Amino acid sequence: MPYLFPSLARQVLSPLLCLFALAAPLASAHSLPAPVHAARQLIVVTTPSWDTPSGHLQAFERTGHGWQAHAGGFDVALGRSGSAWGIGLHPPQSDGPHKREGDGRSPAGIFAIGPAFGYAEHIHSALPYLPMQASSYCMDVPASPLYNRIVDAAQVGADAVKGSTEAMRLDLHNDGDRRYREGFVIEHNPGNVPGQGSCIFAHLWRAPGEATAGCTAMEPQQMSDLLAWLNPAAQPVFVLLPQAEYERLRRDWGLPSLAEAAP
Repeated sequence: MPYLFPSLARQVLSPLLCLFALAAPLASAHSLPAPVHAARQLIVVTTPSWDTPSGHLQAFERTGHGWQAHAGGFDVALGRSGSAWGIGLHPPQSDGPHKREGDGRSPAGIFAIGPAFGYAEHIHSALPYLPMQASSYCMDVPASPLYNRIVDAAQVGADAVKGSTEAMRLDLHNDGDRRYREGFVIEHNPGNVPGQGSCIFAHLWRAPGEATAGCTAMEPQQMSDLLAWLNPAAQPVFVLLPQAEYERLRRDWGLPSLAEAAP
């Protein structure tokens, strides 16, 4: 998704070009290369079912011997209603629920990883970084021309962000809320199609295991470790699937066997 922070445009655009180049729709899992064919880093989240509001995260990196687990896996919180097919790098799917704005589901599928963001001026990560301000919002209003974009009200105007509930400095707007202190963008709905879901992030959880509105949440140290590991040069991607769907699609989509995960 585009981000309206001109001072960061040069910093953000170049690393993201390789990610957006992957975002062309794929006709089928068999007729075109697997969505992860160019990726050398992979974050995989699997869930017991479509309606489960939690999952297990395991990172992988591609080596000369194929996908190898990176560090140990850990549990994460997901949307309060579970998950549903999103819009990303994967072929469109006909079975199962589909993500809609406000449905409380985390997008399922394969997605590019966008920039990191947070409250600090700088963080330890190779990802392009967006420091959030009190005037930063992610637009979750489907009728807005800025839908699914992180914007600065100081630049686009207060009227442009009217109606958005997604203030990016939650600590300033919600009594010290830490959830967006560190995180990264999951590039769901990169075409910003109105009503198809917006502002999907990986971020900190407010309390252990607390479900989200559609994001993936975790402990602060787990997030810091992921941000330090992720490298845009490795074209990292994010995968979220119910376990049955993961096993059904794993070979066609070039995903690692979960049996290879670190203990």
